[in-house]
Amino acid sequence: MTRRIDCDVAIVGGGIVGASAALALRRMGRQVMLLERDLCGSRSSGVNFGGVRRQGRPISQLPLAQRAHRIWGELARTIGTDGEYLRSGHFKIARSEADLAALEHYRAQTREFDLGLEMISGARLRERSSWLGAKALGGSFCPEDGQANPRLVSPAFARAAERAGAQVLERTRVDGAAHDGQRFVLRSIAAGLEVRAPVLLNCAGAWAGPLAAQFGDALPLRAGHPAMAVTEPLPVFMDWSLGVEGGGIYCRQVARGNVVMGGGAGFALDDERARVERDSIDGISRQAIELLPALRHAHIIRTWSGTEGYLPDRQPVLGESPRRPGLIHGFGFAGAGFQIGPAAGEVLAELACYGRSSTPIEAFAVDRFERALEASPANAPNPSPRPQPTSVVR
Repeated sequence: MTRRIDCDVAIVGGGIVGASAALALRRMGRQVMLLERDLCGSRSSGVNFGGVRRQGRPISQLPLAQRAHRIWGELARTIGTDGEYLRSGHFKIARSEADLAALEHYRAQTREFDLGLEMISGARLRERSSWLGAKALGGSFCPEDGQANPRLVSPAFARAAERAGAQVLERTRVDGAAHDGQRFVLRSIAAGLEVRAPVLLNCAGAWAGPLAAQFGDALPLRAGHPAMAVTEPLPVFMDWSLGVEGGGIYCRQVARGNVVMGGGAGFALDDERARVERDSIDGISRQAIELLPALRHAHIIRTWSGTEGYLPDRQPVLGESPRRPGLIHGFGFAGAGFQIGPAAGEVLAELACYGRSSTPIEAFAVDRFERALEASPANAPNPSPRPQPTSVVR
């Protein structure tokens, strides 16, 4: 027998974005059903680095990041746990004069957002952070950015939504999605379930593409697989979360002394699983030792990967479908959705309830790739052939 459930908003995907949306919607008084094919927060929301940073984001993301920053500041009250969240400060390392110039330029560009960025280099850097290797010439410090444990935080948003009255069904794969002219109809064969709602939030992460395409929104989403590693517990020697200008590794040390590191890419075993390649771990290790000599003899005790969704411009889609009213997308965060995820969830809830958001999201429009393709010179109409001049004999 099929169990049928009607609600105001159905959500596919129980990562930090979908769960945050469910919590926000319950606070707005909406009846919510969240469907997650695995366990909430077990995919990219739970296997990421755990960086909670605003620094280094595209300027278009900073209003969203600032909104999220306020949510993180109330995390324990919001979800019932602090999730090991710590405003440790985030330091973006410069390894060249060009890197320092780029960081200074970013500081000037983002001044209106009041990130509190501070340039630190030379003797002052050595005095403040003697644990940094000689490869670090200086960098940009954001004092209120930090870190958290994604394995605690992401599932806690789903549990908070459930306590607030949302129906959260885990291990419930959506096998079919349609629209009957009034409502979306989602079916899960194994669960014997049919969910009907006038509004559908597509928060399925790297697996959101097929659901979007089902309603005519074909988006160039691809999967990526981060390479992550963690060391044995070491004496605590650094108190900042670290990134590198221009790309490379990122590191943070937790209270137990383990150093969490990431960089490079893993590979997919199948649609469900990913692993880390040895070359990626070698690359992470070499860079880590150059920047953090204390890691020279540290043992790596675990490596892992996951599956993240990437769009060509590495920006998410966050907005209503241009083809199917009531369908709202929130995915494609390119491995950087942990910090902005709670704000993205609130934005989705606002769109579902009011059709607009108080946070600027124009840069994340669903149809931006289609519009860019239409505007490209290759797709411009061919002009009429110009008449050839008549030959003149002189």
